Amino acid sequence: MKSLGVGLIGTGYMGKCHALAWNAVAPTFGDVARPHLVHLAEITDDLAARKAAEFGFARASGDWRALIADPEVDIVSITTPNAFHAEMAIAALEAGKHVWCEKPMATALGDAEAMAEAARRSAQVTALGYNYIQNPALNHMKSLVDSGSIGTVNQIRIEMDEDFMADAAAPFGWKSAAGSGHGALDDFGVHPLSLLTVFFGRVARVVTDMAKPYPTRRVEDGTARPVETADIANILFRLENGVGGTIQLSRSAWGRKGRIALQVFGSEGTILFDQERMNELQIYEARGAPASQGFRTILMGPSHPPYGRFVVAPGHGLGFNDLKVIEARAILRAIAGEPAHLIDFETGLSIERTVDAMARSFASGGWVDVNHS
Repeated sequence: MKSLGVGLIGTGYMGKCHALAWNAVAPTFGDVARPHLVHLAEITDDLAARKAAEFGFARASGDWRALIADPEVDIVSITTPNAFHAEMAIAALEAGKHVWCEKPMATALGDAEAMAEAARRSAQVTALGYNYIQNPALNHMKSLVDSGSIGTVNQIRIEMDEDFMADAAAPFGWKSAAGSGHGALDDFGVHPLSLLTVFFGRVARVVTDMAKPYPTRRVEDGTARPVETADIANILFRLENGVGGTIQLSRSAWGRKGRIALQVFGSEGTILFDQERMNELQIYEARGAPASQGFRTILMGPSHPPYGRFVVAPGHGLGFNDLKVIEARAILRAIAGEPAHLIDFETGLSIERTVDAMARSFASGGWVDVNHS
């Protein structure tokens, strides 16, 4: 497999995750060539130079366009705030680069459609940063569901909660501005939608409610600015295969740090997953004598690939950054023309169209069909 040149735009939390993944993918898996960390871009030359030295990139620039024009860059990692994704991704694709872009795809459906169209024209590999689908626990859940361990699926519930916006006294930030999107609906909601899309199929219909628990937040001069996004969303959905369920989202849920709780109810049992306990599943199988029935815990280990590439024994656990390493390998496999477990721009557009339908449902106050074409 050819060694690729990597360009990284943005060096915040997710930018560091991408850098760690590109550095770790070859020694972790051993079946891909080590990428060359070629070029890093930030908002100033000084910040770019400092982060390039920290992350191990050969060159640095305060202009992301210079990175995209660099002939040694084969793939561009985009980890900037959401509003910049579309312009950067389209420019990279038009320059003949592969693209790994963080979620959500864009802050407006039209931008997501333009990104998908650019991907079709370029024929380059695209990937969106839905790394939760890489979790061995969730992939084992899918294998259990597909094998009939809990019978026919009849309901799916997903909750995603964090508390980083739970404090009413927290200042106004970019995630409270309309330019960042709808709020919890797309900042969080795209993750449950990624799980639904990959493991259960596309959403056909939705009805949505949203709320702003704190209508204003303070700005630097001490005055209050109206909050322009909703930190809470509740959705009823119906999949194309007829299965129904709920998605509940909150960025203001005190005590929740990184919770994605997925509950799958079937005719013969139930499977539970919680991202805050990301290395285990709980399964209830309604078979045998009632006195012996109960939930049992399946702890992830080397028998749940690719766990064993990171840790040689069960119970030690994978982390968020490890999922990014798995995602990086999938991208390299896709570029090499091999099967890869990824959400590309085409599938990502389906997720964005679902978010758009959810927002339209809230505006209209009723059920809305998702237009996937």
